[in-house]
Amino acid sequence: MTTTNTSGRRKTAVARIYLVEGNGAIIVNGKDYKAYFPTLPLQFIVNQSLQVTDLLGKFDISVNVMGGGITGQAEAVRLAIAKAIVERDPEKKPALKAKSLMTRDSRMVERKKPGRKKARKRFQFSKR
Repeated sequence: MTTTNTSGRRKTAVARIYLVEGNGAIIVNGKDYKAYFPTLPLQFIVNQSLQVTDLLGKFDISVNVMGGGITGQAEAVRLAIAKAIVERDPEKKPALKAKSLMTRDSRMVERKKPGRKKARKRFQFSKR
């Protein structure tokens, strides 16, 4: 019984997972994933990599996730699970890549610039 460790990121969320053969339990920060991600769309996102590769219910997954919001965390978990599946079985990569599950979504909030109200918004111009 081997453990696969990988990490996934989305915006500022970072997920570290430990994938072990088992009966399909997914534990996120000490809670069941259905309690941690209460809405069905977020639960679907977490399970998406497993559904595409027909591995739902075959692995126990322990997740440590931090940073970002709940959607970013769910998508970070999805990427980490996809990377772990490919690490175990490289033949599954084309199926995951076809659904864009192997791509890290690198969009982040732009930093605030000095002399500006926000990242791009300017203070109101006054001619006089």
